[in-house]
Amino acid sequence: MKSIDQTLLVNIRKKFAQVDHCPQQGPRVFFENAGGALTLNSVVECSALYASIPDNQGRDNPASHELVRVINKAKDDMRVFMNAPGGQFFVGESGTELLFRLISNACLGTPEGGVVLGSTLEHPATRSACDRWAKIARQSHVLVQHDGATGTLEPAAYAAKVTKDTQVATIVHTSPVTGMSVDVAAVAAEIRKVAPDCFIIVDGIQHAAHGRIDIASYDIDGYVISPYKVFSRHGYGFAWISDRMGALPHDCLIDGPADNWEMGTRDTGAYATLSEVAAYFEWLGEQVSDTTDRREKFVAAGEAIHAQEKALTDAMIHGTGNLEGLAEMEKVHLIGGVDNPAREGLVSLYVDGVPSVDVVARLNAQGIRTHLRKDDHYSGNILKPLGLASCVRVSMCHYNSAHEVAQFLAALKTIAE
Repeated sequence: MKSIDQTLLVNIRKKFAQVDHCPQQGPRVFFENAGGALTLNSVVECSALYASIPDNQGRDNPASHELVRVINKAKDDMRVFMNAPGGQFFVGESGTELLFRLISNACLGTPEGGVVLGSTLEHPATRSACDRWAKIARQSHVLVQHDGATGTLEPAAYAAKVTKDTQVATIVHTSPVTGMSVDVAAVAAEIRKVAPDCFIIVDGIQHAAHGRIDIASYDIDGYVISPYKVFSRHGYGFAWISDRMGALPHDCLIDGPADNWEMGTRDTGAYATLSEVAAYFEWLGEQVSDTTDRREKFVAAGEAIHAQEKALTDAMIHGTGNLEGLAEMEKVHLIGGVDNPAREGLVSLYVDGVPSVDVVARLNAQGIRTHLRKDDHYSGNILKPLGLASCVRVSMCHYNSAHEVAQFLAALKTIAE
């Protein structure tokens, strides 16, 4: 497999809107990808086209037939991209809404007195849904404690908490605060050993932009992403569910298709933009490998993305050129440690003597976009155990460059001094 070299990086960056320029701010480095990745130019064009179409699906006319074809193609594209030969895909309001929907149906579709198992690493989308629906379904909500030092959790931590009464379990694929990934397949295997019929639902929202989604290998029942975090746009979420989850009682219309999980007429443009995302990953796979197999192209793209993002985070942590890395800056501290193999393109940090809100503001004044994470309902589960009120999240994606990392390091060194 080939790496993303400078020539390829230039061509990659040409495919994204506002890659180095903000209409309001002017030139800027975008290190806020965990909050929402850059959007493909093809997605922007596709969205405009479908916004102009007045027709709906399910009618007997040429335009309606084309809309149905586009939706089916998008589902087929994502089936290969995410390696999900069975089950079904559907869109919803957002990733958060879909996680709530999957979790509520799993809780209500399993007996009272059981256990809903999650972790303290998770985003409030899953934790809040489990807390609410476990109570309504008269079940217990149990949390696996993550490792504060590494910013992730090991399969053994789930194994220690799972019981034969565990009926629903949630896993976050990658933490949006620490940037550390979880071995979903290994966690699911530990759960299945003790509770083979448990419904396992995965929050893949933070992970998706990094590629390497392989649902067939996970042995799970639900996987949710937010397309605006994987090069598409805001306004919808996307979910996969297994056939057995699809058979659970769920909201649907009287006398309508029993297996339908979508509510009302969906935006065909949302589906069409997913095909644009799949096409981009396929193109990237063609640039870094010689394979002709479509699934293998997606795998190659994911591996190249992972390698590029590791190179970027290594440069940020250990330095590049004559610039000191974060690990060498005396007043800078990294959440999750310096060398962490679970890291996916994200570094969260804090600076002694400088409030994180000021660090973010001062970086922004120099055209470097990062994000403040506070001890609130979004990030308190990570920051409170560390005794931190806030931190700075610096999130990269494969289209970022070593030059942008150098700009960041030079700016942060001045701030930290």
